[in-house]
Amino acid sequence: MGSYDVVVAGGGHNGLVAAAYLARAGRSVLVLERQDHVGGLAISARAFPGVDVRLSRYSYLVSLLPSRIVRDLGLDLELRRRRYASYTPKGDTGLLVDNEDARATAASFARVTGGEADHKAWQDFYDLTARVAQALAPTLLEPLPTASEVERLVGPEAWRDLFRRPIGRTVAERFGDDTVRGVVLTDALIGTFADPATDLLANRCFLYHVMGDGTGEWNVPVGGMGAVSGALEAAARQAGAEIRTGAEIVGISPSGEVTFAAGDGEHTVNGGHVLVNLPPAVLDRVLRRPVTVPEGAQLKVNMVLTRLPRLKDASVDPRAAFSGTFHINEGRDQLDTAYQQAVRGQIPELPPAEVYCHSLTDPSILGPELRGRAETMTLFGLHMPARLFRKNPEEARKAALAATFASINSVLAEPIEECLLKAPDGTPCVEVRTPVDLEREAGLPGGHIFHTDLSWPYAEEGERWGVETEHERILMCGASARRGGGVSGIAGHNAAMSVLER
Repeated sequence: MGSYDVVVAGGGHNGLVAAAYLARAGRSVLVLERQDHVGGLAISARAFPGVDVRLSRYSYLVSLLPSRIVRDLGLDLELRRRRYASYTPKGDTGLLVDNEDARATAASFARVTGGEADHKAWQDFYDLTARVAQALAPTLLEPLPTASEVERLVGPEAWRDLFRRPIGRTVAERFGDDTVRGVVLTDALIGTFADPATDLLANRCFLYHVMGDGTGEWNVPVGGMGAVSGALEAAARQAGAEIRTGAEIVGISPSGEVTFAAGDGEHTVNGGHVLVNLPPAVLDRVLRRPVTVPEGAQLKVNMVLTRLPRLKDASVDPRAAFSGTFHINEGRDQLDTAYQQAVRGQIPELPPAEVYCHSLTDPSILGPELRGRAETMTLFGLHMPARLFRKNPEEARKAALAATFASINSVLAEPIEECLLKAPDGTPCVEVRTPVDLEREAGLPGGHIFHTDLSWPYAEEGERWGVETEHERILMCGASARRGGGVSGIAGHNAAMSVLER
């Protein structure tokens, strides 16, 4: 039985952040990770045998990681900005949002909506979210503000429209065009199964998608998501943290005793503090108390293409359309129809989804022989709750992929299947992951990518850093901590600060 100042249960990116900060502060730190690698869902992988492509297999873009953490830990990491924010096909045209050409964006709005009102509303709304991001971002690495302090920081308009009434109502009032409404609302639904017209959970999801690092921009990590975790692992090891993989947590006690199973049997270590980078449902299980399983609600499809598919609007360069977020059947009404079908236990007939082609921004993820001859495509599907895949996972996975391909093909000028690269064994380069797959492969109960429903970024009673549990020596340092979620490292930082403050 060894003893450490801190034992970190789980070697995802947040656990690595916590370990790096604490080891740099002179604490003895042990990180225990169930899988044979660290990084959790922030990894790169060669998913197709014989195909030299490093896909961001699960998580895929970076927004919430604060520059301060990158500077503090001296991370060797490049996050590359995408020129085009998004493209949304509509009939034979589409809405292209160009971060570097305001006139082109305005003209695109006019073509799609038939006027100028929605573009003006778009500018006003995202000016508001930019002010919210600038106000909230500095608070995320500090002790939690109160709700009244956040209200004062963001102002009465933002407090009303983003915090206190459903985001769906706000969007319906501000925008007239269904396509534009849907583009805005997708940020309220990524990884979240909710009705934005009634559920404030959608508001919380929206906030997490617009406040990252004070800008809300979603950037591509050069080298793939594995570069993020790799830089954090290097920082933790260089600071003196000990990392052990292949070590599954099987027990945690309030006294700081941690039991883990490895290839050579079970072992027990003591920690002055235990930082839990695991979902709450897993913590409940290892504490031997009743478990409530959350529900994830997304479909992830990774692909490698021989070329980008043609668009119905030949005036738009596919490289522009696919280098940002490419929205697929995500109008406001389409989102609602898909949600209602999923609530009834049906795979949506026309699943809303969005795709990103990371290789257009970062060709380094393609092997030398494939550069210029292939592109990656990552699809994130909405309203695909775990309940749809429980009874017959394999059959449901095939049905969900078929429906999703039909959905994307409905907005393209040619079938996506005709663009797929084939591996040396002749199989198309397509990988599908449902919430049930994530539960099995990554140990995420319910396949919930945020571990549990996202929380407001302000304090509830008794909270200081948002990492506290009912046990003084056990702290949460993963996505379920207040202000956790996404690839941010915020929960890891805050757990470390809570330990150091004590």
